Amino acid sequence: MHIRVLGSAAGGGFPQWNCNCRQCAGVRNGSLRAQRRTQSSIALSDDGVDWVLCNASPDIRAQLESFPPLQPARRLRDSAIAGVVLMDSQIDHCTGLLSLREGCPHNVWCTERVHQDLSTGFALFTMLSHWNGGLQWQPVRLNREPFRIPACYHLRFCAIPLISNAPPYSPNRGNPQPGDNIGLFIEDQRSGASLFYAPGLGQVDDEVLDWMQRADCLLLDGTLWRDDEMRVCEVGHSLGSEMGHLAQSGPGGMLEVLEAFPRQRKVLIHINNTNPILDEDSAERALLVRRGIEVAYDGMDIVL
Repeated sequence: MHIRVLGSAAGGGFPQWNCNCRQCAGVRNGSLRAQRRTQSSIALSDDGVDWVLCNASPDIRAQLESFPPLQPARRLRDSAIAGVVLMDSQIDHCTGLLSLREGCPHNVWCTERVHQDLSTGFALFTMLSHWNGGLQWQPVRLNREPFRIPACYHLRFCAIPLISNAPPYSPNRGNPQPGDNIGLFIEDQRSGASLFYAPGLGQVDDEVLDWMQRADCLLLDGTLWRDDEMRVCEVGHSLGSEMGHLAQSGPGGMLEVLEAFPRQRKVLIHINNTNPILDEDSAERALLVRRGIEVAYDGMDIVL
């Protein structure tokens, strides 16, 4: 299984275009040792030729330009994108589909609730129906039964409902239901290697722990270091838990959860511009290194 991190930041990227916090200012003026990052998305392949996107961020065009295997190579008009899986209906995870309109139709796997959001409140499916058939919905069931994507036939996908939150425009905001946000357990049936991918994870329950235990690699929500980070940095009022993200630090935080997984490769993704782990010289980053936890970056390749 080939995994390419196309984008590793949370919404707004890093540095965020309208933010002058210590970290965003520092990366711009060169005083902070940190890598610039685009908004979160990964690509998966079982052969390195055909690829499935997990989320399509607003930065998709730059991400495609940075990764030659996704660029046209076989025909006059071409792409190696063989499908898209949406983990949720957050704007920073789906608006890249607008930039892919010239390549429609696209098969898009998502839950019924995500499809509903993207057909009403933010009607991507309706808008893009005017481009050569638009987006072809492939329902993702929440019955824990594996499903396949034909172009990556050797990869078996299983959707895991997560406790997180729906986007601000959704009628489900503040009252999330199963299907608003999923994680993916992905297994390569040839090698037996597996990935658990959950870029939006508000709580870790027993079922999530069980799927994490089965996986060889954990690619997990790294949005905030502390729950009140937005308030402390004076850039917002919401707690991470209100937005649907589990903080890394504190009792029950992601670092404490990951202590129970000594054998797995552990990588944090979807990292907010305020999170001190972006600063490669920070104490928080050093703590992750000591605990064997990696920080995803744009262009990171993982092969399982």
